[in-house]
Amino acid sequence: MRKKRFSMIGVLLVIIAILFIYPLDSYISQPGGAYDLDPLVEVVGGDNNDIGTFSLMTISVSKATPASYVLSKFTDKKKLLPAENVRRDGENDKEYNIRQKKLMTGSQFNAITVAFEKAGIPVDIQYDGVFVMMVLEGGAADGILELGDKIRVIDGVELKESGQFFTLIGDKKLGDEVKISLDRDDKKLDVTLVLKEIPDSDGRAGLGVRFEEDRTLTTDPEVDFKTSNIGGPSAGLMFTLEIMNQLLDEDLTKGYNIAGTGEMLEDGTVGRIGGADFKVIAASRQDVEIFFAPADDLPDEVRAANPGILTNYEEAVKMAEKIGTKMKIVPVETVDDALDYLATLEKK
Repeated sequence: MRKKRFSMIGVLLVIIAILFIYPLDSYISQPGGAYDLDPLVEVVGGDNNDIGTFSLMTISVSKATPASYVLSKFTDKKKLLPAENVRRDGENDKEYNIRQKKLMTGSQFNAITVAFEKAGIPVDIQYDGVFVMMVLEGGAADGILELGDKIRVIDGVELKESGQFFTLIGDKKLGDEVKISLDRDDKKLDVTLVLKEIPDSDGRAGLGVRFEEDRTLTTDPEVDFKTSNIGGPSAGLMFTLEIMNQLLDEDLTKGYNIAGTGEMLEDGTVGRIGGADFKVIAASRQDVEIFFAPADDLPDEVRAANPGILTNYEEAVKMAEKIGTKMKIVPVETVDDALDYLATLEKK
């Protein structure tokens, strides 16, 4: 009898483990949190005597299990995401995290340059090699270079100018050798590759990588970020506003608790992001009073091809109405839209 009972308990534990632990080939997203940017962003010597707050928003993304998969069908606060909507084809955990961190540093870079430009303070930008964003299967770099590698030198030429990498590789032919010096995980490596046809190209020779030019930024005053545990580009707008708030003597918040989302592009445009609806839920839980949402442009052909698709602003408004929050949802296409709105606010 006792053995039978233990057997039943064992079976039950296995079933529970399958339901709540076994990972499926999909993801579950849900509301994350709101994080006051004042302790996360420091403009050295900047103005910190502000009453209100600017906050960045996060969403939580985790592997789906059978239990969370089923639960997502019965709640608006969990969303099932196909694996291809989260990770690139063949991308492992390490590569995904590297890409998210790179997107975060790019977001911070643009936030600084836009904020300083709006404040009338010059910055010094230097090109500093290229960052490998993807290695194409079957290309010359496959099995040699890795996502996250920082290429600094090509055939003895240090990469210090925009377009240099493309020019140096573009001048070569199939079968040519290329000597590369790079940084990987704080180590310096030298490798030699033989150029092949770029996969899915028109016969062009190349390394078979997708890359992004890396840049270093020097500012006075310096800007320091303490966001090592956060990835992705969606905090760009709020970074920009927080940096400006510390650069300027005035309190841009006017005493309000303000949050928002949106990638900051180089020209000050606020780019579309994912999870705007869940960020509204998280912001409302934290008593945020004003929420900036990207009013991204969706051409008619995009709407026709994706019935039901909404702009980030439309998503945010829809969720705000559903949960009955009193939080004000403000559409922004550029950082200037956010600044103009703040300028019209009465002090709290």
